[in-house]
Amino acid sequence: MGKENIDKYSAGYALLKTTANFWHNNFFYRKVIVVGKDNLNPDDYLIYAPNHQNALMDALAVLFTQKGQPVFLARADIFKSKFIASILYFLKILPVYRIRDGIDNLKSNDWIFNKTIDVLKSKNGLVILPEGDQVGIRRLRQLKKGICRIAFQADEATGFKLNIKIVPVGIEFTHYSRIRQVLTVVYGKPIEISWFYDSYKKNPQRAMNELKEKLSEEMEKIMVHIESEEDYVAIDELRSLVNGRFSDDITLPKLFRDRILINKLNRLRTSSEDIYRKICSFSLQIKNKAKEMKTDYRLLEKKKHSLAGMSGGILVLFLTFPLFLYGVTFNFIFYEIPNLTLKKVQDEHYHGSVKYTISLLLAILFMPLYLILAFVFVSPWWFAILIFLSIPLTGLYAWNYYLLSCRISGGLRVRKYIRKKNEDYFLLKDNYEKLMKLVSKL
Repeated sequence: MGKENIDKYSAGYALLKTTANFWHNNFFYRKVIVVGKDNLNPDDYLIYAPNHQNALMDALAVLFTQKGQPVFLARADIFKSKFIASILYFLKILPVYRIRDGIDNLKSNDWIFNKTIDVLKSKNGLVILPEGDQVGIRRLRQLKKGICRIAFQADEATGFKLNIKIVPVGIEFTHYSRIRQVLTVVYGKPIEISWFYDSYKKNPQRAMNELKEKLSEEMEKIMVHIESEEDYVAIDELRSLVNGRFSDDITLPKLFRDRILINKLNRLRTSSEDIYRKICSFSLQIKNKAKEMKTDYRLLEKKKHSLAGMSGGILVLFLTFPLFLYGVTFNFIFYEIPNLTLKKVQDEHYHGSVKYTISLLLAILFMPLYLILAFVFVSPWWFAILIFLSIPLTGLYAWNYYLLSCRISGGLRVRKYIRKKNEDYFLLKDNYEKLMKLVSKL
């Protein structure tokens, strides 16, 4: 698969996508929530426009939540090596040249543009990240005109017969780089380029600005958007304090709960700034003190930390320790070795992408090896297959075992604080309850 036939179906790519998709949706993330798939018509000529906060993981969020083989546009400087470029073309990624890449290289965009038309005609879908670069903050930034220019010019080049549509995509991660988090992807209602035809024929630049503003407006509706720079940290933390327990909720995903909370805070800042300031202050105080005392928010939510309940958990940990040990032994390389490589990656915004890529490569390398070893050392064959299947399943159990041990140790720590009448803990608990009362009045 090269750039010449990047718009064509690739069996090799399909196999890789299936493998990477399985690892992404079932192991790297504990849950992938998809909303708005009914907004997508497979017969339409679509350009997807996702927000860009988490490097490669943003593109994969779109790729692994729909069928087909969409083509992505990326900055041209990553294509400098012929070897790397060949890999990127196989992965269905096309370069876009900017002035900083050299004026002579801008001519190459003509070929790229013609190829995007082929991609759109094939109905595979074209994915363009309209913010350009990525920044790890939950805020929609100023969009670039490139996506609007490509949409209009592609439609114009085909005599305005394709009626290209841009689909806004909202992506939210409960954490950018940790494994076993929740990913939420929201597909908004498509924006039809035909709505702006008259404006484009009169003044192309004005039409592009109108389309860009409309796209920005629609993207902001389906993502977590914290406008305030001054109170960003406080509001971002408040989402976890108030809505963290709803991370796995499918009926009303946390992304939408966060949007409701942020919108109410924005109105509160105008109507009652004193209360707004109190909420932000409590949020920061609780964040810092909870970290200092190693107390997570779910422990603060609980009214009681009964020793009987924790004793049951301790018994489960004791009885299933061999299962945990088995899971850790064979899955350690997938979850821990990727962490060792992060020391060489200074930009933490790429940590999630590095973790996923390396864990996937290790899985592709070692899982077949585990299968071969199972057949060599275990019989009969059906039992060998069961042993092989138990490896990833016990790996997941080992992770949940670790989380349970953390909750129990945290509960015991809280009981110790209460027993010793720790003033810092009671102040933390009091601030938490005051914050929840203020928020509940919103």
